[in-house]
Amino acid sequence: MKKRISLLIVILMVILSFTSALAIEIDEDKFDQDIEFMKKVIYFVLDKYQYEVSQEDIINGLYDGFFSVLDDYSTYYTPKEYQALLEDTAGEFSGIGVQIMDINGQVVVVTPLPGSPAIEAGIKAGDIIKTVDHYDITGVTSSQASLLIRGEEGTPVKIGILRGKENLTFDLIRRAIVINNVEGKILEDNIGYLKVTGFSDNTAELVEKELELFDEKNVKKIIIDMRNNGGGTLQSAVDLLNLFVTEGPVVYVKYAAGKEDIYESKLKDKKYEIAVLINEGSASATEIFAGAVKYKNEGIIIGTNSYGKGVVQSLYHLTDGSGVKFTTAEYFSVDRIPVHKIGITPDIAVENEKTDISEYPKFSKEQKPELGNVSLDVLAAEMILMELGYEINQPDGVYDIQSFEQVRKFQEDNLLYPYGTIDFATQDALYNALIKHMESNLEDLQLKAAIEALK
Repeated sequence: MKKRISLLIVILMVILSFTSALAIEIDEDKFDQDIEFMKKVIYFVLDKYQYEVSQEDIINGLYDGFFSVLDDYSTYYTPKEYQALLEDTAGEFSGIGVQIMDINGQVVVVTPLPGSPAIEAGIKAGDIIKTVDHYDITGVTSSQASLLIRGEEGTPVKIGILRGKENLTFDLIRRAIVINNVEGKILEDNIGYLKVTGFSDNTAELVEKELELFDEKNVKKIIIDMRNNGGGTLQSAVDLLNLFVTEGPVVYVKYAAGKEDIYESKLKDKKYEIAVLINEGSASATEIFAGAVKYKNEGIIIGTNSYGKGVVQSLYHLTDGSGVKFTTAEYFSVDRIPVHKIGITPDIAVENEKTDISEYPKFSKEQKPELGNVSLDVLAAEMILMELGYEINQPDGVYDIQSFEQVRKFQEDNLLYPYGTIDFATQDALYNALIKHMESNLEDLQLKAAIEALK
């Protein structure tokens, strides 16, 4: 096994060169010495380490370590992680439309997505997936199961389900499942509102559909809410700018080797008056969009200073199915103003009142409390459930039957598998529900300012 590991290390180091000439010179002798030393360290660990470690774990660890010395945005992805990244970036994948997770060695449907083949066929939250095309997936991870369930659009797939004590079989046809990161509605004074939570390949297309509905209602003024939008693809931001900002350069991208790319809008006539909401969670592609709007004077930026991520990452596919993403360029706004570590300053600075949740204990994310457990995580869940209106007599950190039933009710209400264990997905859902509940009692001063600015 050790020989295979050393050989694989060498192969992977070669792959990392991307079979192209190096742009810089390296000390070959020192490099060879480092490789030899690395092999000795691996042999030593395999010989002395108390527990079993796989070859895959070692290689992934080597890559993780390599990219950790770069900036915060440079990452190595395993084959599964890389495939998921591509699908997230695309904003769609082909499958049956279910969110699944591993629970006690079973692949369980967390929720079927609206409008999906799964929900149309009658698959429900809590269903246990036992087979995919007659292949028994017992013991398979949710990531592995996902790869089996997904496939080419229009192809059939047979899903075996255990629901209680009943075995069911569903014959489905895979369809394109769209990840929707756009929400639209009409506010007072016939002002349109677009909530854009990410930049995927399909974001501009989704916005266009909302604009068609706005046009039917003669909406001419639009608030584009990009608060806490962490970004996405550069091209997606440019595509969206082509809907709102008139022709000309919208962003400059400068690469390490000195090359510069100029991205432009081709929109001839401005159709809408816009206000863009940003905050400290608005980053990357969001800052490209907001920066172009601001420095071309084609809208009003409202909120707080954005995050300040003005660097561009490139994605590279490796021959074993894995991938790497690392920083290759920096972008500048229309006036060649840098964004990185600076951000976009709003035209109208408005700060919303912050929610205070300091009195609620944080989940440790180290355990998944079950009935009968006593812990601070149980106390946190009980306190949050009481605040949300669930029937908790007195939070005491003891996971008794009443708290158990209220956790199950919360899971049902939030389309989670209702089995009562306070797993990490439930902990996240509780925390997010608390924040949403607390924020619902606060006035959105930033949105109010945007409405006033467009009146």
